[in-house]
Amino acid sequence: MRTPLITLGLLGLASASRQIPLNPRPDGDSLTGANLPLKSPREVLLSLHRSLVEISSTTYNETAVGHFLADYLSSRGYNTELQYLSSDGFGAELQSPSPVSSDPADPKRRFNVLAWPGPSDPGTPRLIITSHIDVVPPHIPYSISDDPPTSSTVIRGRGSVDAKGAVAAQVLALQTLLDEGSVNPQDVMLAFVVGEENPGDGIRELSESLRHKVPPEAVIFGEPTENKLACGHKGALFCVIEARGAAGHSGYPWLGKSANEVLIKALAEVLATDLGSSERFGNTTVNVGKMGGGVAMNVIPEFAAAEIAIRIAIGPEDGANTIIRDRLREILDGVDPDAFSMKCTHGYGVVETECSVPGFETIVVNYGTDVPNLDGSHVRYLYGPGSILVAHGPDEGLTVGSLEEAVEGYKQLILHALRK
Repeated sequence: MRTPLITLGLLGLASASRQIPLNPRPDGDSLTGANLPLKSPREVLLSLHRSLVEISSTTYNETAVGHFLADYLSSRGYNTELQYLSSDGFGAELQSPSPVSSDPADPKRRFNVLAWPGPSDPGTPRLIITSHIDVVPPHIPYSISDDPPTSSTVIRGRGSVDAKGAVAAQVLALQTLLDEGSVNPQDVMLAFVVGEENPGDGIRELSESLRHKVPPEAVIFGEPTENKLACGHKGALFCVIEARGAAGHSGYPWLGKSANEVLIKALAEVLATDLGSSERFGNTTVNVGKMGGGVAMNVIPEFAAAEIAIRIAIGPEDGANTIIRDRLREILDGVDPDAFSMKCTHGYGVVETECSVPGFETIVVNYGTDVPNLDGSHVRYLYGPGSILVAHGPDEGLTVGSLEEAVEGYKQLILHALRK
């Protein structure tokens, strides 16, 4: 069941919006906004990207980067709205460090940033261009390898790839098309959301706001795909498995029951079981990300728990997570029908996205995205700069050329989506 909105969908409350008319820009300065010095497209792109990466925005702490982005877009003539979250999203009871604040005066209250270049009342745009502004911890400072930069110059920092590279490239791509007159301002909206890394609450807020409106025709999602157009990605399910035993002296193990032992046996069985595969997406995989149990080495452990992430390689998108969850339950019951409890967050099966666009190489990725959490029958595109293989790691980074290529890729996707 979805929690009612605090804002009024795309229109929002007056206190939550920044209604700024689209002002004409001075000649020769179309990419930078009024009264700002002339800059090349590369300078505009790298400046925005640097500002985004320099602001720490780990999940649940996205407020500063959200305000920066809203101010940036407002200063360039966009109408903007801070779409405040009304809930933590599904699964937050397992992962959220604190509940969402409903106090309008709370400076930490979380929000998505919506921006549109058309009239003050956006209605429902034909195309939504979206990515996320939260990142995984820890914050890694921005750095650039060359000054002045070239196409091969490497930019590093947390979020440089996942997904602030996509955010910067999307903004510049749309602005370029608007300045060229290639896109009707009423047809497009930018939506930069929080909480994609955990637990997807930002995109669900956007989804809820669209529930009773005319749906968009298409949505472009920004994620690191190496500037290849994704044909889809694996599904996902995240579960906590708890094992109960009976405490006792370690010298007499037959008088107790080791929760650690039964949990280890169960996890070994889970890892050895084929949970489903498909030709396009490969095998369903399980990562035992966190586990622990017991109180001392000479005490039979009474309690143990493990947190696992499953990347699902089977469909359907709406339902395969239930299939996998039921298979996990069968494995646990087979090891010990009385020892285990299991709690899983929301999940989904394999996600198909549109990739038959001329001029693009294609890819299939194993990570999860916001794509399945935005309800509707819209055409879905997944694309962005950088490689997921360095995202979330200490050396996260990408080249200037990758960012610039993404701008061109997003321009092509925007035009393709609006001409279908």
